[in-house]
Parts: sequence; C-alpha cells; structure tokens
Amino acid sequence: MALKVAIIHYWLVGMRGGEKVLEAICELFPHAHIYTHAYDPGAVSPAIRAMDVRTTMISKLPGAKRRYKSYLPLMPLALEELDLSGYDLIISSESGPAKGVIPPPTAKHICYCHSPMRYIWDHYHIYRRSAGWLAKLSMPLLTHYLRIWDTTSAARVDRFVANSHHVAARIEKYYRREADVVPPPVDVDQIGPGGAPGDFFLWVGELTYYKRPDLAVEAFRRNGRRLVVIGDGEERKALEHGAPPNIEFLGRASTAELRQALQSCRALVFPGEEDFGIVPVEAMAAGRPVIAYGRGGALDTVTPGLSGILFEEPTVESLMEAIERFDVEAASFSPELIANHAGNFSRAMFKRRFTDSLQAMGVEMPRESKLAS
Repeated sequence: MALKVAIIHYWLVGMRGGEKVLEAICELFPHAHIYTHAYDPGAVSPAIRAMDVRTTMISKLPGAKRRYKSYLPLMPLALEELDLSGYDLIISSESGPAKGVIPPPTAKHICYCHSPMRYIWDHYHIYRRSAGWLAKLSMPLLTHYLRIWDTTSAARVDRFVANSHHVAARIEKYYRREADVVPPPVDVDQIGPGGAPGDFFLWVGELTYYKRPDLAVEAFRRNGRRLVVIGDGEERKALEHGAPPNIEFLGRASTAELRQALQSCRALVFPGEEDFGIVPVEAMAAGRPVIAYGRGGALDTVTPGLSGILFEEPTVESLMEAIERFDVEAASFSPELIANHAGNFSRAMFKRRFTDSLQAMGVEMPRESKLAS
C-alpha cells in the first residue's frame, strides 16, 4: 500500500529558504498533499505549484495572501481543524505555526524546524519594540497564549529535525526535546568558483536590524575599504544616508548578478546571528571565504582556516579586527577547498540526511523518491 503523506508548511507566498526545503521534501514524496495557511501560486516555484496544495481556513480571510501574519492568533485553530485522517506520515515545516496539527493515532509526525517562532520566543522584545501602538498593547496577551499552545503542540511531534545546532539548542530550551540536525539544501552546484577575486568585500541579505548590516557599514566607513551591499529593506535609507563613496548599495540583484558578485568578491561579510544562513554557503560554493560572527548557524558552516574567519563580539571593533586578520590570511584560502566544503550542504546531502531521520522512525521511502539530485 502506498504511503499517504501530508506536508504542513506555514505559508506559501514566496520562495525563501523554507520553500527550498519544501521543494526537496516534495522530491522525496512527489504524491504528498501540501497544507498551508496562505497560498499565492504565482509566488512559488513550478515544482511546488505541481503539487496538490490545500489551504486552511486562513486563506478564506480578507487579504490573506498579503496580511497572513495578521491572522497569526487564529492559526492554531486553523491547524487543529485540518482533518488528517488516513495519512500515514505527517511532515511539518515549522517557522510559523505548522506543527500543531492533530495527527491520526497511527501516523508518524516529523517536524523540520527552521526555527521556533522567533517573534514569540527569543526575538519577542525586538519585535514588540518596533511594533505599532496597537500591536504593542495586544502582543503580551496574544503571545502568552501562543507560547502555551506552541509548547503544548510540540508533544504532537514524534521526531524533531533542526536546520542547525543553534536551532536544535533552542528546540531543547523551549520544547525540552532533542532534535536531529539536517542542514537545509543549498543549490551549490549552480554556483561554482569564478576567476580571480576583485577589490571589494560583499554583504548580502535583507537590510533589517537583526542581520546587522549596520556593523558592516560602520566598519567599512572607518577602514575605507570597498564594500558592496546587495539587498533591500527597512534599514536601507538610514544606512545609505551619508555613506561614503567606498560603500555601494546595489539594491536587489538577479540570480546571475548575485552569483557574479559572490564569485568576484574578496570575502563575504556576515555579521548577523542567523538560524542557519544560506548566503555564506552560497559564497563558499563560489570559492570565496566568509568573515562571520561566531554565533548561530555560521558555527555549522564556516570552518576557520578552511572556509573563513569567525569574530567573537557583535561590535564594529571585533569585525574590523577580523577583516585585518583576513588580509593577513587571505592567500591561504583555497577556492577549490572552500567550494568542496560547501558541497556538504547540497540538495542531495539534505535529502540523504532527512531520509536517514525518516528511516530512523521506521518510515519506508517510496520508490519514486529522488535522492540523488
């Protein structure tokens, strides 16, 4: 009898790291049904559109494709209203609410956790400080309720898989559960090393506070070195204001433009603390070293002396010292060895590791699963 699989993904309104994970899971289970709170077919890849995608009651609320986060307090109810009778395997893809479904008694439930919901846990006070007055008033009560539900619903999961050791530690802290660590898939085979590096350092990402672009901009303001910034976001106007000529803001870039920038930079600067961090792996796939803050997912991907340099404090001074160290050590980094290291985070490696976690639960993989690509 064929395995009947339901995949629960928080929302499908764009293609970011979580959706790349979903694509790879769909290759393992091409006949699975996907359940999600909000779905915009035009914003996702053809591979996801080809699946049988079903939505919760959230999708029927006004403006759900754009205002889905406004309906966060209703998502636990929406998940618990899903009838998953008859499914043998539940795979929840958790960052927003997804794992809180009620699985059938005989079904196995594995949760791939990109992150426990940061806006109700470790980033709660950051989000509340930046919220409008109405949200500031309502957040304490709503998030209190969500925390209770979030910890309670963790008991409905048979096995947790985290995308990094950093996230695994947070799962243990908030849910008191152990987790396998399976890094997310990165399309490293589509990048590859380029020619000789140029004269600039690179910062890539959404220009938002927690990614700490301010540290990079201030460090390069002081040292006068050339920095290219790719990305857009709420912090861009403030960062661009008064920036010296050695710091260039390019805004959003196409896939080809980003690849070319990664291949030709001296090094990627990565000063934020992230759950995993795909951009450093992409830079390493291009053969370029990474100067990263030594916390979070960077500890899983950046190996000092092989693929980059780690700095210890989230300060301008610590970052500047790391850049000076890089200048001394730059010639010792091998583009080929760095790119080989990035291969540990390929799509094929993700599927093999995730399959290992599934098989450890006693799940028999379907014959049509694509493990190699």
